[in-house]
Amino acid sequence: MGRTSRRTSRKRSKLAGRAITASAALILGGGGLVAVNVYANADETGGRSPDARTRAQAQEQGVGQRASTISCPDVGNQLPDVPPGARAEVDRELAALDSQLTDAYAKFAQAGDKDSVLGPLAEQRRPTIENIRSALDRDGSPPEDLGGMVACTLKADDDDGGARQGSVPGQGQDQGQEQGQGQEQGQGQGQAGNGPAAGDFVDITSVRPNVRKPRTQRGASRGTFTTDCGTNENGKFNPDNVIVAPGVSNGAHHMHDYVGNQETDAFSGDGDLANGDTSCRDQGDRSTYYWPVLRLQNGNDENDADADGGGRDKNVGEIQTPDQVTLKFAGSPVGKVTAMPRFLRIITGDAKAFTNGNANANASWSCTGFENRQLKDKYPICPDGSKVVRTFTFQSCWDGRNTDSANHRTHVAFADPRSGRCPRGFRAIPQLVQRVVYDVPPGPGFAVDSFPEQLHKPVTDHGDFINVFDQRLMRRVVKCINDGRRCA
Repeated sequence: MGRTSRRTSRKRSKLAGRAITASAALILGGGGLVAVNVYANADETGGRSPDARTRAQAQEQGVGQRASTISCPDVGNQLPDVPPGARAEVDRELAALDSQLTDAYAKFAQAGDKDSVLGPLAEQRRPTIENIRSALDRDGSPPEDLGGMVACTLKADDDDGGARQGSVPGQGQDQGQEQGQGQEQGQGQGQAGNGPAAGDFVDITSVRPNVRKPRTQRGASRGTFTTDCGTNENGKFNPDNVIVAPGVSNGAHHMHDYVGNQETDAFSGDGDLANGDTSCRDQGDRSTYYWPVLRLQNGNDENDADADGGGRDKNVGEIQTPDQVTLKFAGSPVGKVTAMPRFLRIITGDAKAFTNGNANANASWSCTGFENRQLKDKYPICPDGSKVVRTFTFQSCWDGRNTDSANHRTHVAFADPRSGRCPRGFRAIPQLVQRVVYDVPPGPGFAVDSFPEQLHKPVTDHGDFINVFDQRLMRRVVKCINDGRRCA
């Protein structure tokens, strides 16, 4: 397949300062908006907490009706082993399943009639899943339960459903997951709400400290290595996902921010990445670091309002350039680390966690000055003077053989959260921690891009990384960490 250029110029939305009172909007569809008033301090609201105010204000504007989304079994998660000869075909078919779901969700959001959507969607999915089964059957033994993954259901965005599938024990508060219906207000046509909801936000000051780390043992690798790759001030972003959907344009159905390798798109092979330009200060780091963009839900269109990954996929609002991006590699609390293999691919978090459940959800939300309080399933409402922080802590254990796996997860693993040790057969590697900071108005006026049916839930946040360090620099990273030094 020939390479194509899919870069789009972008606004660099930066806020000059913080207003005491601001007006934001919760996005409820492809341009349908419901306004929500956002306040910087509680003194003007009779002492109600920001999250309580948010719900009350949203309900006054008509937000609070229940909405639904389409939930389909995630076939990719059921494929830990795919023979190399079948991977390209399987990846294309998995991407086709995502496109079918996106189209079905758009029809459901417009018509609200499940009977006219779920049946036809199942008929589309059946031959696609059969193609996956056939590709696996030619080179091995397919999972027996693929045929049972055809049918999709509706998932209500209500309090109980959100608690079951969107929360992490001990993190977040008992917030309702109310979701409005689109209104014909503002720009575009009103559609069924696709989030975020008032209950997706929580006042960070109401969250108890919940960060715990394994105790460092004798022989631990205590050093760190930080690479400076900018904040995507170059304006590189696209809706591709070269890890999950290689060779498929708009494979993510949401926009990604990129720092590091400037060659990255759906069609980038290892050779392209090895020879690509990089935004990293040290030119020995041509790695790719990317994550979903964060947008202000203020009723203003970005220049992708009619583009794939943007408005066509229910992702609207002004894209925010991060205020700060920190890319740090850390060691193991129990021993030395070994070098990452070049072109190792790692995904942390789950872009479909709202419908899949939180087993693979991993991105965290917090505020500067409060980072001992991390949220998995809520967006934070930060106090005045504090900034929103997204943290992606990547897997730190590698199987010693593979740079990727069929489900993009089983070749790497997290260390045990209590002992800090890697699973049997895995070895410790430098652990990437991405910290992305935004200066946005206080209150519930922002959301990350997501697959349309994931309703922009914070639990769906995720980060992606492809290691393209040259060998000399990787040796330096490992030595620095193992020697207990702080390097950059």
